[in-house]
Amino acid sequence: MNIVPHLINGQHVTSSGRTADVFNPSTGEVTKQLALADRATIDQAIAAAKAAFPTWRNTPPAKRAQIMFRFKQLLEQNEGTIARLISEEHGKTIEDAIGELKRGIENVEFACAAPEILKGEYSRNVGPNIDAWSDLQPLGIVAGITPFNFPAMVPLWMYPLAIVCGNCFILKPSERDPSSTLYIAELLLEAGLPQGVMSVVHGDKEAVDALIEAPEVKALSFVGSTPIAEYIYSEGTKRGKRVQALGGAKNHAVLMPDADLDNAVSALMGAAYGSCGERCMAISVAVCVGYQIADALVEKISPQIKALKIGAGTSCGLDMGPLVTAAARDKVKGYIDAGVAQGAKLVVDGRDLVVAGHENGYFVGGTLFDQVTPEMTIYTDEIFGPVLCIVRVGSLEQAMQLINDHEYGNGTCIFTRDGEAARLFCDEIEVGMVGVNVPLPVPVSYHSFGGWKRSLFGDLHAYGPDGVRFYTRKKAITQRWPQRASHEAAQFAFPSNG
Repeated sequence: MNIVPHLINGQHVTSSGRTADVFNPSTGEVTKQLALADRATIDQAIAAAKAAFPTWRNTPPAKRAQIMFRFKQLLEQNEGTIARLISEEHGKTIEDAIGELKRGIENVEFACAAPEILKGEYSRNVGPNIDAWSDLQPLGIVAGITPFNFPAMVPLWMYPLAIVCGNCFILKPSERDPSSTLYIAELLLEAGLPQGVMSVVHGDKEAVDALIEAPEVKALSFVGSTPIAEYIYSEGTKRGKRVQALGGAKNHAVLMPDADLDNAVSALMGAAYGSCGERCMAISVAVCVGYQIADALVEKISPQIKALKIGAGTSCGLDMGPLVTAAARDKVKGYIDAGVAQGAKLVVDGRDLVVAGHENGYFVGGTLFDQVTPEMTIYTDEIFGPVLCIVRVGSLEQAMQLINDHEYGNGTCIFTRDGEAARLFCDEIEVGMVGVNVPLPVPVSYHSFGGWKRSLFGDLHAYGPDGVRFYTRKKAITQRWPQRASHEAAQFAFPSNG
């Protein structure tokens, strides 16, 4: 059986001896073995980065950007191969995998602007013959730990920007679907990236702890569940590292009585059931303001949920594939069981879905609950599956209070034709990313991505301008050249321009 290797110093490495199974979630079959890193493997990647960093940090930003331009072209040329690898190991549809890759490529495009985004600020004559400027300098060796649900896009949030800022990067992707991530990193080497600047190491907690504990690693970026985000943030920051840890979510969509219901239903279908609900920006709660629109929503959306086209992710023309693992499938079914037991009304039940020819796949059908209340676990917890909950409230203020009281503050949206309601919602909602008639308000690459509350640990959001700040340190320089013939007396008062 094929072994998926690490990529260190431009070479494939499988030396640790530990492996893990990689599954095809559409069939339940083991398709590959994954090499797992031990501390010696991490040390090897760090050594390669240390050797590469002095030259790379002094490489002109324009030359770094040229590599990113070639990398972007290679990603576009190999779109089909990358999408197939994602679908085979994650389970998402080919179309969804292509969409993920395209959003990742947008971040490569932003990184191509390295000469512009790395420009400092300059001021002449801030004092007599004194000039001042700032300089953005790389941190050194930085690392990223990425989740299974976006094996192409989320790593592309991190390392293209970190690398064009002059850092060397060590990536630990998810062990669930590593092949597309590794393939994309190989394309970056093909684009001309020097050996050692980028390494990919696969692993479990041993690899994560080794990256946290290594003093050479100056910054960690993480995307995943909140418990792990809290752990990485706590353990990393107490060792003096810069840490950006994006955690869980429970994203609400508010439907006002004046909402365009047909368009809202279409938006909710994609936002709740796209990628089988395995998105940190998935809408999992629809908050209906008034019973009339709640009843209308149930009537309109239920038949569409039942009509979802579900099958093996590598097939075309599907709406949804399987969940990523058997454990994920069983967890989602357990939440549906709990929702029934706690009194929610199960309108559409996806637990008994069987896909012909893929009976051993990890499938759960689209599921809809109505009359959900805030104390139910299907409301409080991030299910990370194709389950949409409807909560009924009497006013926009009640809807906003419901959202603001939740521990997560990642994404939210409102469907309305009322500009006053939309503005109030945008101003007062305690959530990091907000959409108005936009169900998945994921910022474009030249803005930054991140939630509030227990959805983000750290001071800076991912990619965009915050990404540049995260992967660089600002140095302020003040310079003066005194005239040769002059003699200056000592000045004991604090200098000023007054």
